[in-house]
Amino acid sequence: MAKISRAFALILMLLPAVLFAQNSTPSQTLFTNVKIFDGKQNKLMDGNVLVEGNLIAKVGRNIDAPGAMVVDGGGRTLLPGFIENHAHLMLPGPTLPAMEANSTWEDLAIHGAKMAEMYLMQGFTTVRDAGGANGGLRRAIDAGTIIGPRHYASGAFLSTRGGHADFANYTAPVGQSSNFSRLNMAQEVDSVADVQKYGRNNFRMGATQLKFMQSGGVVSAFDPWQLLAGSQAEIEAAVQVANEYGSYVMAHSYRKEAIINALNAGVRSIEHGFMFDCEISELMEEKNAYITTNLTAFDPGLLDIPAVRDVPASLAKAKSASAAFEDYLDNMRKCPAKRGFHTDCVGTVAACNIQIAYEKHLNHEFFGPHTSLVAMTSVGGEIAAMTGKFTNPYPEGKLGVIEEGAYADILIIDGNPLEDFSVVGTGDKWFDAEPRPESPETIRVIMKDGKIYKNTLN
Repeated sequence: MAKISRAFALILMLLPAVLFAQNSTPSQTLFTNVKIFDGKQNKLMDGNVLVEGNLIAKVGRNIDAPGAMVVDGGGRTLLPGFIENHAHLMLPGPTLPAMEANSTWEDLAIHGAKMAEMYLMQGFTTVRDAGGANGGLRRAIDAGTIIGPRHYASGAFLSTRGGHADFANYTAPVGQSSNFSRLNMAQEVDSVADVQKYGRNNFRMGATQLKFMQSGGVVSAFDPWQLLAGSQAEIEAAVQVANEYGSYVMAHSYRKEAIINALNAGVRSIEHGFMFDCEISELMEEKNAYITTNLTAFDPGLLDIPAVRDVPASLAKAKSASAAFEDYLDNMRKCPAKRGFHTDCVGTVAACNIQIAYEKHLNHEFFGPHTSLVAMTSVGGEIAAMTGKFTNPYPEGKLGVIEEGAYADILIIDGNPLEDFSVVGTGDKWFDAEPRPESPETIRVIMKDGKIYKNTLN
């Protein structure tokens, strides 16, 4: 018996060393025979990419990795996983009043899980959630409970009474809690103290950055798109809270005045930014700020969308907005700013799948392949990094690039996207489009964090 006890004790002593030895030899995947888009350069490079664990270990022509699993790309393009900079995974629609009155946390959570899976299978390995989601979705994804991209949550929208994230029922009294406020998906902030309280609560609930609703919208109930919501002191309070956590603020801003006020308050990411011009571009460069814009706003058929066409107030707002925003595309081409990819879909998983593909198509149509690929990769990675060292949930490597030390978030696609952008999974129709497949056929490999979720090469 004593001999057995001594043997057992010896095993316990050796066990940590055995485990350490296993963990010190990470799994390896070697991608060979690929043409590499690194997320930045306007060219493809021949080479191989070695992944160790969840990071890219080597990029080059001759890589010796005898124990690695080999994935032969067959001359296809290897590029970073796509990054969505403005999504709402927890908002299923069909309308804001319906979500407020008829949705339970189960409805919203199940939708969020399915949206996360859809995004990953469309090639998006990182999503920045622009309001409505807290840290729970990320925890479930990172734990492997559900499948999805890296998730940067903003927590509750911060919105003034009557602002763009006032989702309360029409007759709701001032200060009364709502479905969205109880779930910390949207909070009414009408003072500096409110901004501080709910901003800090967002970080407590797992947010990685804050979202301040500064302008109004088109299809929302109470707010003209021209709204200048929130005092300068309130916007500065949001920036102050974000700075406490080493992070930043993204602001829903339409009007030029709103954009300039936000940038001068310290906001680092302008959302929509439809009245962008060269003066704003110069200020953004000075402030090291970014912009993300849903290009579907410039779709010629925008006024025929049922949510716009069938509601007189929304149709009137849409017409005035379209006239005010008509110079955005020319200004962005003339005075480009650091722009990230932005879909902003609220709706069913199938509808958002279509809208994402159409947003990819519009990026190429308006700005060409290289600018579009950079927006979908390296610029998104830079935006993610603004969350800072201690708030960023993924601090080990860069996102949106193929380089040594970056996260192993990798796609292999048929063809050359610099010559034929459709291979990234575009769609040239929106509301009259047929349902899209779970994952584009041209996206052959999807790897996130060193794990392969799709491989149709073998």
